[in-house]
Amino acid sequence: MKEATPQTIYLKDYTPFGWQVDSVHLTFKLAPEATRVTSRIRFTPDPAAPAQDFFLHGEELTLIRAAVDGVAVTPEVTPEGLRCAVPDGPFLWEAEVEIAPASNTALEGLYMSNGMYCTQCEAEGFRKITYYPDRPDVMSVFTVRIEGAEPVKLSNGNPGASGDGFAEWHDPWPKPAYLFALVAGDLVNHPDSFTTRSGRQVELNIWVRPGDEGKCAWGMESLKKSMTWDEEVYGREYDLDIFNIVAVDDFNMGAMENKGLNVFNSSAVLASPETSTDANFERIEAIIAHEYFHNWTGNRITCRDWFQLCLKEGLTVFRDSQFTSDMRSAEVKRISDVIDLRARQFPEDQGPLSHPVRPESFQEINNFYTATVYEKGAEVIGMLKRLVGDEAYAKALDLYFARHDGQACTIEDWLKVFEDTTGRDLSQFKRWYSQSGTPHLKVAESYADGTYTLTFTQHTPPTPGQSDKAPQVLPIAVGLLNPNGDEVVPTTVLEMTEAEQSFTFEGLAAKPVPSILRGFSAPVVLDRSSSPEERAFLLAHDTDAFNRWEANRDLAREGLVAMITEGAAPDEAWLDGLQKVIADEALDPAFRALMMGGPSQSELAQVLHGRGITPDPEAIWTASETLRDAKARRWAGLLPRLADEAAVTAPFSPDAEQAGKRALGGAVLSLQTRIDGGAAAEAQFKAADNMTLQLTALSCLVSAGRDEAALGVFERQWSGDRLVMDKWFALQIAATTPDKAVERAEALTRHPAFDMKNPNRFRATLGGLAMHHAGFHRRDGAGYRLLADWLIRLDAVNPQTTARMCTVFQTWKRYDPDRQALIRAELERIAARPGLSRDVTEMVTRMLS
Repeated sequence: MKEATPQTIYLKDYTPFGWQVDSVHLTFKLAPEATRVTSRIRFTPDPAAPAQDFFLHGEELTLIRAAVDGVAVTPEVTPEGLRCAVPDGPFLWEAEVEIAPASNTALEGLYMSNGMYCTQCEAEGFRKITYYPDRPDVMSVFTVRIEGAEPVKLSNGNPGASGDGFAEWHDPWPKPAYLFALVAGDLVNHPDSFTTRSGRQVELNIWVRPGDEGKCAWGMESLKKSMTWDEEVYGREYDLDIFNIVAVDDFNMGAMENKGLNVFNSSAVLASPETSTDANFERIEAIIAHEYFHNWTGNRITCRDWFQLCLKEGLTVFRDSQFTSDMRSAEVKRISDVIDLRARQFPEDQGPLSHPVRPESFQEINNFYTATVYEKGAEVIGMLKRLVGDEAYAKALDLYFARHDGQACTIEDWLKVFEDTTGRDLSQFKRWYSQSGTPHLKVAESYADGTYTLTFTQHTPPTPGQSDKAPQVLPIAVGLLNPNGDEVVPTTVLEMTEAEQSFTFEGLAAKPVPSILRGFSAPVVLDRSSSPEERAFLLAHDTDAFNRWEANRDLAREGLVAMITEGAAPDEAWLDGLQKVIADEALDPAFRALMMGGPSQSELAQVLHGRGITPDPEAIWTASETLRDAKARRWAGLLPRLADEAAVTAPFSPDAEQAGKRALGGAVLSLQTRIDGGAAAEAQFKAADNMTLQLTALSCLVSAGRDEAALGVFERQWSGDRLVMDKWFALQIAATTPDKAVERAEALTRHPAFDMKNPNRFRATLGGLAMHHAGFHRRDGAGYRLLADWLIRLDAVNPQTTARMCTVFQTWKRYDPDRQALIRAELERIAARPGLSRDVTEMVTRMLS
């Protein structure tokens, strides 16, 4: 484990490696506690690089021998790597090391999961396999030989020779070490094939443990759709003879895009109607697309250094979002993306962990796989596309692929192709990559003699290390509606570049109602005073689905704030207006289900904090529950009709049409439970023939306090399925009341099926508690103590997962002094732990500073 020896690395200090790696040959002799790795690497001095010592990264390795051009050498070995004298010209480096995969609980490098050998090398895991320049700008061709008794032995690229006890692989495309992969074990495959547009036949496989073969069909269908879409939309064709996916139970991330051998968390690839919800199916479809799209935006073109991480991740998130929009509902996908952005990235931008899309420094790169790099990075790509237009975007991407294929690139390289394609100067737009924080956009309006003027003012609050912010380029999508509801100005993108800027619309017969920031065209906080009447008007008439949803969200949020701070009653006029929308059968059921929801309790806490009001989690929970009760009573006459409309009689399909109906049905059942005490939920639980219906009903029964028998039935039914049991653990905490959430979580940690070494199970249980806003922030601090106890235990096992879980404390300064003191005490207790990992030390220190 990397202990707490924080060393800050700066973007400005980037220096290229002094040698080029011409080829890499690796031989693995697999053994759980004593795997031998022999490397033969050909180096050539890089004349363009500055003079430097020959240093190879390596951690937790036992060096058996080393040689240069066949002559044994004795390098200087440190905990971080080794130094060695080498010739001035090309040379062959050889080393043999020993590692212990079975003891590697950090799940970085080569480790074991239920008897299977597997790897995770991004960001810096390869240095736990052998000595190597483990940095993304060092790219080479890899040849791998795997020796062992395991029946299946996989690595990157195309298969070579194989025989009794060995298999060889060769990847013809140069890649950095973080894309290396190896899997070996008792696996079975779900095979298929794909014919590329140029006529090449590609062998496809999803490899799983015996017994999981029946859960691969959806993943394979998603892969083939992704391959077709990438050819049709981006012109990108797959470039190897084989594409393998492997499902792994113990995995820190969702999946990893290793060249030709994608390693997936089992939860991100295995699916069946009986064991997976519609949300699982959609997530699998999106993650498989994401990792496949990395073949070009991440693998063929990678990032020069880890500061450029958004170059591959932001772009690929944007591409997978486009894919899901095309496969499903574009409007629902956009709303869902914004909900996620506001829930995860906005708090990050507004707290102690704030950082730019391209950070200027870091201590532990694993801590920068963040919502800012991924989700905000994708928003930046979306803004760029809006500004230059679809045609120019496509031309720029074609130039990007042609100019930089096989290279490790920077944000400057990315923006340059747009400048060369469009002739635009993107120096101001580049601030999106260097400035942290979420811009606030204020709006003023005026109307006289047919001329309507919108004046925008932008301001980005100070963030850690950045007190003064320059104006950003903001694409503001605007539409104007007449007082009768007709659209008089269709969606127009206004390009804002100044701190304050006005835009005029002429020839209008009456003062219009503006629909601003359509499609959430820029990741900003829109500060605009508008009346409830105007919001209700947009709810009823706006032609932009996102802004129609946003108007409803604003009404719900303002009503809840009034309930929390003033003791107001739910707004019945708004509920009546919303009822007309959700009753409209012409609208997508998935959209109507979203409209029936409301702001999360964490979002309400952030809103209150932003207005100078100290949020009270218990009051927020009470108001949210009161509003849900009011919806149930107000819409009682409509709910049976909606339930009938949402019923699916056809055989199960995870497609958007059926999933939308089940989403609407789930929203209806949640409200019905508040009326009938769970009778309808109990009936659905008993009759359910798919996991979406069964889990929705179980959640309703838990929230109604009728869960004891149903939880037992569910556990007995699914105790042998680890992924379904993750749902069982998480649901119990999410659906319980705040006063019982901590005790429920604590009890589940004593359950025989709880395993803190499995990231999925840990996140389902302790992560589930952290996501229960009122339960986690219980006034006595029990939630903080329980989570801190487990984070301290987990850090010794898996620092990466621990560090990511620590982020649940990042909003601690928005609460009252008593809660702040309780959280600070737990953060300080974690920080004081002897031998704390570097990953967790950095996160806790940043939150405390």
